[in-house]
Amino acid sequence: MKPNDVAAWMLALIEREGCLYQDDVVDYLVKQDAEELLRENADGNLVVGTQVLTAFRKLTESDVVWVKPDRYWRFRVAEDEPGREARG
Repeated sequence: MKPNDVAAWMLALIEREGCLYQDDVVDYLVKQDAEELLRENADGNLVVGTQVLTAFRKLTESDVVWVKPDRYWRFRVAEDEPGREARG
């Protein structure tokens, strides 16, 4: 499995469900035996790896935002400020 494949899967889920939680991506990659696409954060938790995030960002640069407090992605709405992060 390649980072671009995961990024396309992530976008498809957002299109279908409206949002996508980081934990769901981690679970998917573990089940697909693609743990090389994950990394461990400072707290010791598995999170989406840089290669996947870079590929996903290229696909969704202006359309999708990251909601940091709840750790999920969703489509941008008019109320969102410029940039990749959103408040909720």
